[in-house]
Parts: sequence; structure tokens; C-alpha cells
Amino acid sequence: MNEQLVRELVPAVIGVLVRRGADFASAEDAVQEALIRALGTWPDDPPRDPLAWLVTVAWHRFLDAARAEASRRGRELVVDAEPPAGPVPAEDDTLRLFFLCAHPTLPPAAAVALTLRAVGGLTTRQIAAAYLIPESTMAQRISRAKRRIAGLPLDRPGDLATVLRVLYLVFNEGYGGDVDLAAEAIRLTRQLAALTVRRTPTPTPTLPPTPTLPPAPAPAPPPSPARTRAADPEVAGLLALMLLHHARRASRTGPGGRLVPLAEQDRSRWDTGMIAEGVRILQAALAGDQLGEYQAQAAIAALHADAPSTAETDWVQIVEWYDELLRLTGSPVVRLNRAVAVGEADGARAGLAALADVRPDLPRYAAVTAYLHERAGDLATAAERYAEASRTAVSVPERDHLIREAARVRQQLRR
Repeated sequence: MNEQLVRELVPAVIGVLVRRGADFASAEDAVQEALIRALGTWPDDPPRDPLAWLVTVAWHRFLDAARAEASRRGRELVVDAEPPAGPVPAEDDTLRLFFLCAHPTLPPAAAVALTLRAVGGLTTRQIAAAYLIPESTMAQRISRAKRRIAGLPLDRPGDLATVLRVLYLVFNEGYGGDVDLAAEAIRLTRQLAALTVRRTPTPTPTLPPTPTLPPAPAPAPPPSPARTRAADPEVAGLLALMLLHHARRASRTGPGGRLVPLAEQDRSRWDTGMIAEGVRILQAALAGDQLGEYQAQAAIAALHADAPSTAETDWVQIVEWYDELLRLTGSPVVRLNRAVAVGEADGARAGLAALADVRPDLPRYAAVTAYLHERAGDLATAAERYAEASRTAVSVPERDHLIREAARVRQQLRR
């Protein structure tokens, strides 16, 4: 079976069933039953119209389940005549499913799982393997999510910010099992970008007056302004951010999963084609003059990707973009990252001064202070802070890296 085709068809089939009157949970269950049957029949007898085949089988599964439930409760269920045979109407419900699966009432973990299941077309086993948890645990998480949104129609306006946050969470999970979640997040965000394409309102788009972005490497010629079509700026910004980070993935770890910090990464291993695509998408998003947090994050990532080395990075402009991001979000994590950039742009003492407004209980606060103290020449404090940071690291590779940093600085002290 064409796994890519199946993943693309799943949200469309669920959407058809919901529009015919099925609730989301029942529709999703019926589609999964149809996929199981497809696994047994398609390899030997592929259908001429896979979408119509799945809709027909899933609809029958839904009706069978509805009749069985009615019989169990001792009530008759009046079922309308089956819709006439023929091609399925060409109406794409994928965007609505994005909104439904990322409903604000769902906890983030549940929204992520439901999005991967209903929109991404992944199985419960694949999602569980990617998150390194038992399949039964993931099944319960998905079931609870479906119960929570049961009865919610697909015709309510969705919260795009929630959808983007869910996709961002998926991307940040990285990869595991037999599903690469970072690549899956990029695929889904591309899909969302295509669904949110609209005409740009201005005939001559310009970059915002505050911090500008370096030109994309080998940019493609821009289309005619009168015919320009672009995705929602923040959707495009998130897609650009993912591409720019993903382009550096091969250089982020060494043998045995050892963490490699940005300054030590082999930049020849960065995917320049993916970087160029990310910058082009970002430039188009910034041209809409509707700056959002994902665009600002992508601009920072683009400046890192554009630099030949850490020393040659445009840290001043990165600080300016962090100022924009801080204005948009007020996030303490952004303020912490900004202090690192200030330390690179204006010196370690300036970076330490920028930490005055940052809460010490933030994750990685100790690691940042250790780095800045080392840059300032205070090796004793740096070694102590590296050791402290290792005890609160969020992952084993990060912990091991910080332990090595503490040992390295202590070695310098003994010289």
C-alpha cells in the first residue's frame, strides 16, 4: 500500500463521515476499521478510487456500529437512506480537522496525539513508539481526547495559534521509534500552509523597518506581485523555523548521541538547500508586515544558518530580533536566550547583566550563567554552575555534555 497516499486520505474520509452526521470519535474509529480492511484487500485488488472506497467502507462500518449500539440499548435507530453512489464531493476538511484535533479544551499531549492520529494518519502503535511510551497508554490518551471533543461540529472557527503550538510541540519531540516526528511535523505544517494560502493584500510587499534579514542564499526570482499567493504569515514562519532547524540536524549529535553545541558543529553538514527554502519562505512571510513569534524565531535561526562561524554571526541583529520576540511574547525563556546573544554581541559582562531580569529557576538558567561566567574569565564560578546545570538537565545527552563542560573548566583551573 502507498502509505503516503493513505495518510493524505485519512482526514478527508473522516471529514466526509462527520459531514454525513457521524460524531468525530465514531468517524475516526470507522476509518481505522476501513484501513484494516484495506490492508487485506488493496495489495491484491487496488481500488480505482481509493478515497471513494475508504468512504464507502468506513460509512458502512459507522452504520453497523450505530445499529449495534442501538440494538444493545434496546432502541430502534432510524437510518436515512444511504447517499447515492458516485464520486465523493471535492471538499477538503483537513483544515477543520486541524482545528478540531488542536481544540483549546484538550491538554497539549492529547492534542498532539490526536493530530498525529487523525490528520497525520499514524497508527496508535507508531505514535506510542515515537513518544517511547506503551501503546496502551497512548490508546487511552487518544480515547480520552476523542471523548472530550465528541459532539463538537466541524463548522466552528478554529484557533490557528493552538494548531501551530501543537505542530511546534510535535517538531520539538524530535524522532524516535519508526516515525520521525520532526519530519512528520514539517509534512503537516506544509499541508497546513497549503490550506491557508491566500492572496496578499499589498501589491508591493516590503520588509518591516525593524531588524532586517540577510538575503537568502541563491534566492528564487519572486513571482509577480499582482499574482502573489502566500500562506498565513505565522504558518509560513513556523514552516521556515522548522526547516532552518532541521537543516542542522545531522551536525547536532556525534558518536553515541553525544550533544554537539552550535559553536562546534560541522557547518559543511548543514543542508543548504533546506536553509535556502526556509529563508525564502520566511522572506515571503515577513513581506506581509504581520510579524509574529514564529517569524521572529525563524529570523534568528536564519541568521545562525547564514553565518560561516559562531564568531562571524551577526549577534547584534540577533539581539534586535530577540527584542522583537520579547515584545511579542514576554517569555522568560526568550529573555534567557536573549542574554546569551547580548553576551556574544556586547561581551560576557553585558550578558550577565541582562540576566538580572531572568528567574533563576528557569530550565538551563545555570547552564547560561556558567557559559557567560566562563566567557568573562571566572572559571571557578563557571565550573560550579556547569555542575549545577548537569543535575537539572532535561535529557541524558545534555546532562553528559554539561558534566564534560564542568570537568573541562576544572581542568583549566588546575593548570
